[in-house]
Amino acid sequence: MGLRILGIESSCDETAAAVVEDGSRILSSVVDSQVELHAPFRGVVPEIASRSHLESILPVIERALAEARVDLGDLAAVAVTVRPGLIGSLLVGLSAAKALAFVQRLPLLAVHHIEAHIHACAMSNDALAHPFVSLVVSGGHTSLYLSESPTRHALLGATVDDAAGESFDKVASILGLGYPGGPAVEEAARTGDPKGVPLPRPSLPDAPFDFSFSGLKTAALYCVRPPAKRGTPAAAARAGSPSPRLVADLAASFQSAVVDVLVEKTIAAARAKGVRSIAIGGGVACNGALRGRMEAAAAESGLRAFFPPKSLCLDNAAMVAGLGHPLLAEGKIAPLDVDASPR
Repeated sequence: MGLRILGIESSCDETAAAVVEDGSRILSSVVDSQVELHAPFRGVVPEIASRSHLESILPVIERALAEARVDLGDLAAVAVTVRPGLIGSLLVGLSAAKALAFVQRLPLLAVHHIEAHIHACAMSNDALAHPFVSLVVSGGHTSLYLSESPTRHALLGATVDDAAGESFDKVASILGLGYPGGPAVEEAARTGDPKGVPLPRPSLPDAPFDFSFSGLKTAALYCVRPPAKRGTPAAAARAGSPSPRLVADLAASFQSAVVDVLVEKTIAAARAKGVRSIAIGGGVACNGALRGRMEAAAAESGLRAFFPPKSLCLDNAAMVAGLGHPLLAEGKIAPLDVDASPR
């Protein structure tokens, strides 16, 4: 029997638990989604999220253990996300992990959520070797790192305002599409012209590896509701749903603009750091346009692009348990008074 670690993830709106053996063999991965709870609000409501975690955390852990066919006594450690995320949500998972670690006398491993997304790519791609440049792109994060080892990541750049996934959600709301916005925009973009609506590609020349998506989001808003008309009685009278053609073209153009920025900056970072590989993780890494264009751009530059399977792009506990393995090997055991942090 290999070294088995229980992972717990509750940083946002997914309650998840998983058992991973020897750092990469996933014995179980259970995710309880809250999408239906937050859909009416077109975004995650922190209080609703934390209350749902309270209801789900123990059943999810029990199911993960049952599906892995292991008992608590078979575990070598408990790994849990402690940062970053919604503080109320984080505390639910951390409290459960502390209780299990204390009662079972197991090592407690404190996991950084973004580093876990990077590890999801490494644990599912044997050919990915350090060092490499990592892009983590999701609803809450858009960041570039130089990943020197499973537990060492140097920040190269991050978003200065909205994360890419958050921008997808907001543009989906502007266009009257569903929630979550990423899959909704991608679906609408399938029949649209990616050059149909001219949109900016924010570059930030003074910070070449930083990102900014708020201006792009605003440009998309103005395509639907021009600024000169907003707020006037005449504008209110003319206001209505955008045409199906505009929805499709704007979705495709917005998606293309976001992907262009993500690809360009990631490839530039890899060249600047002299690495041969790039890893992409986070929920937006499910996007087919991003996957296709990143792989093509990497190949043109003599690089290799690695993505996790889509099930490991979204928030999950398998990546948390997987990262627990190198943390345990390095003796990075967290004290039972370790705290959660939103940043």
